[in-house]
Amino acid sequence: MYSIRTEELGKSFGRAKALDGVSFDFSAGLLHGLIGSDGAGKTTTMRLLAGLLRPSAGHIRYYLDGKERPLGEVRPVMAYMPQQASLYPDLSVAEHLEFFRELYRLSPEEYRKRSAELLEITRLGRFRERRAGQLSGGMYKKLGLMCALLQSPAALLLDEPTNGVDPISRREFWELLYGLAERKILIIVSTAYMDEAERCSRVHLLESGRLLASGEPRAVLREAGASSFEEIFIKGAAR
Repeated sequence: MYSIRTEELGKSFGRAKALDGVSFDFSAGLLHGLIGSDGAGKTTTMRLLAGLLRPSAGHIRYYLDGKERPLGEVRPVMAYMPQQASLYPDLSVAEHLEFFRELYRLSPEEYRKRSAELLEITRLGRFRERRAGQLSGGMYKKLGLMCALLQSPAALLLDEPTNGVDPISRREFWELLYGLAERKILIIVSTAYMDEAERCSRVHLLESGRLLASGEPRAVLREAGASSFEEIFIKGAAR
């Protein structure tokens, strides 16, 4: 199983510090929540972990079964779903799957098995011919997740996948994540919704590029003497 750790991770864009000496421990086989408001540093963290950005300071270390591995070895088994729209509006659900089949170089047998399973668990099977631009927000996010999962990744990075999605679709999306978590995939999901923090196995609270707290959700609340995650952020902003 894969895990990721960072040591005093920093990232600057000019004079602006997006991350300021942050140390994360994304333990293997768990569903981690990267929690924070807009501008907290969530997307920067995701892009750094995915290897799309280089750190300005600190280190990112990747591990397989406890042994450190280079990013080049980890990247093929890592899937990243960005926050912004990344699908092709004129392509149908089926055409997206075919596109990613070619991208991942899946054999016909592998593709048939995985696509059938993903269409079933996302309940998008009867929308195979619908264009991505005609999907609802929740269905669009499910299609994005399905494309990311087609390669059967061992690590999954999801940047605000439920942002702007209606409450019912948000719940359905989290049900999908729970199913994936049972397979012991390393899942890191960022969100600005405080109620989603309690859905995670571990939470990492970011505020203005700094780590406020990390740990099991109830333990974090107890240690902070807070009744909600909103309260922790309010206290952090007041310091």
